[in-house]
Amino acid sequence: MSTNRMSDLKPMTDGIVPIPVEERQGRVEKGRKLMAENHVDAMILEPGSGLFYFTGIRWGRTERIMAAILPVSGEIVYVCPGFEEERLRELIVIGDDVRAWEEHESPYKLVAGIFKDQGAAIARVGIEESVRFFLLDGIRKQAPHVEWVSADPMTIACRAYKSSTEIALMQRAMDITLDAFKVSVSLLREGMSQEEFAANSRAAHKALGVSGEIGCQFGASTAYPHGSTKQEHLKEGDVVLMDGSCTVDGYYSDISRTIVFGRPTQRQRDMWNLEKAAQAAAFAAAQLATPCGQVDAAARKVITDAGLGPGYKVPGLPHRTGHGIGLDIHEWYPIVQGCQTPLMPGMCFSDEPMIAIYGEFGVRLEDCIYMAEDGPRFFTQPSPSIEQPFA
Repeated sequence: MSTNRMSDLKPMTDGIVPIPVEERQGRVEKGRKLMAENHVDAMILEPGSGLFYFTGIRWGRTERIMAAILPVSGEIVYVCPGFEEERLRELIVIGDDVRAWEEHESPYKLVAGIFKDQGAAIARVGIEESVRFFLLDGIRKQAPHVEWVSADPMTIACRAYKSSTEIALMQRAMDITLDAFKVSVSLLREGMSQEEFAANSRAAHKALGVSGEIGCQFGASTAYPHGSTKQEHLKEGDVVLMDGSCTVDGYYSDISRTIVFGRPTQRQRDMWNLEKAAQAAAFAAAQLATPCGQVDAAARKVITDAGLGPGYKVPGLPHRTGHGIGLDIHEWYPIVQGCQTPLMPGMCFSDEPMIAIYGEFGVRLEDCIYMAEDGPRFFTQPSPSIEQPFA
């Protein structure tokens, strides 16, 4: 669907194929293989994108521990408050071992007891990167014999390389946000506030069947990568920088567009064209086996060769060229100087160099890339020109 009228929007969620249980089971087995290679006996996953990735369970975080313990061999063990056990069992699709604790009991002793059940088999435990410190601290005090290590070699090595099912979910999310952009841009009017624009974008995403939003900045505030705290109202000649996303089955979109409300000045046009050239250079550099840092270098060279920068200096590109994307809008691996991780099939990341000129305006064009078996592919086609934000 492609329309510029809110009234024409229809849900774009029909036919979505969620991650099947078999794929999640395959993730668990891959995680176990990596655990064995890294001499890790178990992993602890707290609610969030890591738990959802492996188990399919969505669960809010509170001060009460709910976690999954994934051993290198044997069944997953779930830990939760006793009054939540039945609700948790409704959500479980992998395994069925639930250990519940009552309000007056220590959940940390319960987790330590699970380790002890395995005897000497669990001596080295990986902690997923988002596990909160107070939970780790509570558990380790009850399990002093355990060595605690990062689970990154397992979790990141799994999540950074998307399957075709994951890429399809991300593609649908990108398509939806792009259509929300088209409608939102068509509703720009002089005097509009940033919140009015955001409200229109939320309504467009809702009409398309998801929850999502496009933030925007007007005028001089577009020079700040994440905007200014000041509320602005749109006026003729303003640069308009927009950045939006939604999720489909947990997978994110992320798109930015920059236009001028009215007729662009030559300087605005020149900087926009320079930004487009930098984005294109990053895409061209994003070839299989190329280190992520070289993609950043390619985009940055276009900008510094034009006399801006160097490095992160403004006027110029004040941040990395991109970030990984998936179940988190920012995840591994970063497209940044010094990152030696080679691009491989399944990796997904944003291509968003920016030109920031404090006191004047900023330009950012963002389209995400996935690495196919034969090289890079854009999820969404880049803007053709400053007057034509959509291909």
